[in-house]
Amino acid sequence: MQWTGLNELREKFLSFFESKGHMRLPSFSLIPKDDNSLLLINSGMAPMKKYFTGEVTPPSKRVTTCQKCIRTPDIERVGITARHGTFFEMLGNFSFGDYFKHEATAWAWEFCTKVLELPVDKLWVTIYQDDDEAFDIWTKEVGVAPERIVRMGKEDNFWEHGSGPCGPCSEIYFDRGEKYGCGKPDCGVGCECDRYVEFWNVVFSQFDSDGKGNYPPMEHPNIDTGMGLERLACIMQGVDNLFLVDTVQNIMKHICRIAGIQYGEDEKKDISLRVITDHIRSTTFMIGDGVMPSNEGRGYVLRRLLRRAARHGRLLGINHTFLADVANTVIDENKNAYPELDEKRAMITKLIHVEEESFAKTIDQGMQMLNSLIDKDFNACLSGEDAFRLNDTYGFPLDLTKEIVAERGMTVDEERFHQLMQEQRERARNARKNAGADAWAGENDVLADVPPTEFLGYEKSQTEATVLAILKDGERVDHATAGDEIALVLDRTTFYAESGGQVGDVGPISSADALIAIDNTTKNHAKNFIHHGVINAGTISVGDRVQTEGDPENHRAIMRNHTAAHLLQAALRTVLGDHVEQAGQLVDEKYVRFDFTHFAALTPEEIHRVETIVNGVILSGTPVECREMPIEEAKKLGAMALFGEKYGSIVRVVSVGDFSKEFCGGTHVDNTGKIGLFKILSESSVAAGVRRIEAVTGLNALQYLNDTLAQLGAVASALKVTSVSGLAQRAEQMTAELKEKDREIESLNAKMADMRINGLFEGAKDINGVRVITALFSATPSNALRTMCDKIRDNAPNVVAVLAATQDGKANIAVAVGKEAQQKGLNAGKIVREVAKVAGGNGGGKAEFAMAGAKDLTKLDEALAAAEGVVSGMMQ
Repeated sequence: MQWTGLNELREKFLSFFESKGHMRLPSFSLIPKDDNSLLLINSGMAPMKKYFTGEVTPPSKRVTTCQKCIRTPDIERVGITARHGTFFEMLGNFSFGDYFKHEATAWAWEFCTKVLELPVDKLWVTIYQDDDEAFDIWTKEVGVAPERIVRMGKEDNFWEHGSGPCGPCSEIYFDRGEKYGCGKPDCGVGCECDRYVEFWNVVFSQFDSDGKGNYPPMEHPNIDTGMGLERLACIMQGVDNLFLVDTVQNIMKHICRIAGIQYGEDEKKDISLRVITDHIRSTTFMIGDGVMPSNEGRGYVLRRLLRRAARHGRLLGINHTFLADVANTVIDENKNAYPELDEKRAMITKLIHVEEESFAKTIDQGMQMLNSLIDKDFNACLSGEDAFRLNDTYGFPLDLTKEIVAERGMTVDEERFHQLMQEQRERARNARKNAGADAWAGENDVLADVPPTEFLGYEKSQTEATVLAILKDGERVDHATAGDEIALVLDRTTFYAESGGQVGDVGPISSADALIAIDNTTKNHAKNFIHHGVINAGTISVGDRVQTEGDPENHRAIMRNHTAAHLLQAALRTVLGDHVEQAGQLVDEKYVRFDFTHFAALTPEEIHRVETIVNGVILSGTPVECREMPIEEAKKLGAMALFGEKYGSIVRVVSVGDFSKEFCGGTHVDNTGKIGLFKILSESSVAAGVRRIEAVTGLNALQYLNDTLAQLGAVASALKVTSVSGLAQRAEQMTAELKEKDREIESLNAKMADMRINGLFEGAKDINGVRVITALFSATPSNALRTMCDKIRDNAPNVVAVLAATQDGKANIAVAVGKEAQQKGLNAGKIVREVAKVAGGNGGGKAEFAMAGAKDLTKLDEALAAAEGVVSGMMQ
């Protein structure tokens, strides 16, 4: 065997199976498509489950892939050992009802011994204990020595997840030598030590489990194999773990240069290096496939990985953003195999930079929260709940929390913290278990025998068609009558089916005997267009001829908005930069809602520039061209693909001159002049790094302008301004008048406060040299309480003022403590907390001033009466 780089190994595998008649498919996106059982793709076969179940016809009966995968069962373990990782690549060859055990085993052995030239005396094969057929094939046909075949039980060598295709498997192991062994006499294949490494799993899917212990044989058995690319690279490069593999090591070396350290010199620093290396690989690939940071789902996984990497950067002494720089190395190491990373480089690095900057602020917020918890906690132990929340929300490791509280003479309830962490792991584990059980659950597709619908809507607005199926209450029926809610499937249609952010077409479909009002059109994975609606009159039957009339004006409005969305994206990239990518859109007959990647609110000037550019293209009357072409030709033209989307070999490209070229299956106007007018209504934030623009076109834009002018006219009339043009001047004048009145009110409140304060000091109680003032005011806002407290504290350093006030059915309590009183151990935050408890309230603050709310207004007098006791108790 010869040292071989990871990228070369990937190519050797895929080329080998291409030579065996397999179609090489690019890696599927990490985001599962039409599969709610998975959060992220976690194996080579996961995105092809419907090929195995027969729900979708594969492009070839023989397929080979190198699939990007993410597994996150124990993120917190990554880095602690060199074994754990979240991102990996899975090599696989698959047969969908074509070849089976004979070919799969022979090719696996040929690749290992002939292509990779792995020593035969280092290889072992395991089989399912009852699979005599596999034993005979391995020994008699492939030529593996019988003594190098190990039979193992169902737990190890039978692949099964809930119901669906399943079967025995064979695994190939590599013996790394005695120095990696445990030394036990029975050490062998299957031992938990590091000597025997399983690197290839060949699954013989030959049964169809019903989930109840019954395993009838499949009519057309399948082959599903999986080989970890990084694990294979470890073997071929003679290294102990994935972090020493060439491409991964190049990423780690970049981090070492930034931190000014070397891997292998300090175990604690090595942990941080492994965490950052693994997590930046994962996040770069996830963003490249369209995952955006968020607080739930796969977006939360991304955010958690990024934040964990950033925190470990700080532990290495890196006190500036650096992850985006390292992401460039990830892209450079993988761009030949995954060109989409290079295409999305600006977007990936920008998003990582912004998220890391945001986390730096989050860490500061976490410190503020921790300091607040310490200040208000009377106990000498920080609760496990608080420590857990700091870890989960702000990424604070327990060690950091312990170190900080120790400086204040406190400890942490570690037992409760670990209990909560374990509960979180159990929830995640159960979620994964449930997802796995459903992984092979097929759809109960009532349209399985209905051929795909022919879509004619690009060229025609109406057509004659035949009714192929009628759905009512989820079931197939032969006919339906007036008043029934139904779904129609036709052999052909001009109705666009909801997809790509464009809503489905609506309008009438009629036959000689019926009129159906369609209110939505969708399509399934088999490309059946499903027309949802109500029968207004007559009866419709399977086999009837119908006319797809539709709603022409509604359809034209949708086309105007969809073409405008393309112009908007091009304009945004012109004004903001190439990092702008579509992150979602909704195009209907009323408006266009466009989500895009950007990391700051647009300024009024930027919005104006975008709007001006789009309207300029509209006024130019540029032709809009829609045509299908090979995907490589489309990429050469510079056509933009939807962020994170995967396409077939033939794509539809919508071009507006040289201004905009996009992959798109939607409907569009044939000339930009038909859009009429484009007006942006709003610009807002959707999530971290994602902005949203809502806009209108055509008649909707005209309606918006008319409504706005009408509202301005009404405002002008109310303000007694003769014309709309005078509104701004009148508004400035009124603002100045209101500010002057506010100043007068503030001055009067200050005078009233002075008058009240003078009277308060007369009733002050002396407690061990501290003057304690209590008072209750009605119809007094909380800011007035604060003002009085400030004045009292400034005038008397040895005072404690406890003031309560009610207004509009609510009550507040404010406490001020002068400097001399503070020196005697009095703290406003602690006083207000105890006083407020009497009236069913709570609150807190600093030593010199604090406020609290009170729920029971009837107990305010009782609360104020308790103040003297609270102060006396604290002084003692």
